[in-house]
Amino acid sequence: MIAYLLLLVAVLTRVLPHAGWWNFTAVGGALLYFGAKRPLREMVVPLAALMATDYWLTVHVYHYAFAWAAYGVTWAWYAGAMVLGRGLLLKRTTVLRVGAGAVLAPTSFFLLSNFAVWPGSDMYPHTLGGLLTCYAAGLPFYRNDLVSTAMVCALAFVLPVLLRRTNVLHTGEALAGK
Repeated sequence: MIAYLLLLVAVLTRVLPHAGWWNFTAVGGALLYFGAKRPLREMVVPLAALMATDYWLTVHVYHYAFAWAAYGVTWAWYAGAMVLGRGLLLKRTTVLRVGAGAVLAPTSFFLLSNFAVWPGSDMYPHTLGGLLTCYAAGLPFYRNDLVSTAMVCALAFVLPVLLRRTNVLHTGEALAGK
C-alpha cells in the first residue's frame, strides 16, 4: 500500500505547482521504493501513471505538441529506476544501499536525460563544449533531484525501521515492567 501512496505523491509532486519547493519531486524515491517492495508484474502501474503524467503536462500544462520519441529515455529511466530499487533493495535494505540508490537514481537520470537533450535538440552545439554546457545547465535540477530522492528514500525506507525499533524498545520496556 505504501508503494502506491508514494506513487500518488510522485504524480502529485509533478502536477502541482511547486514554486518555492525547489522543484521537489518524489519520482526517484517512489520508483526505487516501488521496485523494492512490489512484484515485477505491478511495475507497469507506475510506468503508465508517469507516462500519462508526462503527456498531460506536455499537452495541457505546457501546451506543446507531444512527441512520443522525446520521452523514450525518460520512460526507460522510470523502468530502470524500479529495476535498480529491486536489485539494490529487495533482499537487503541497509542505510548504505538506500544511500546508494538515492545517489544512483538521480545521477543516472541527470546523465541520461541531459545526454539525450544534447544531440536531440538545437539548444546546444553538437560538440564536446555543447555537451558540457548541456550538463552544466542541468546541474541545478540534478541538485534538487538528489535532495528530493534522498528525502523520499529516508522517509520511505529509514523512517519505518526507526519506528519499529522505537516500538520494540517501548514494548520491551513494558514487558520488563519499566
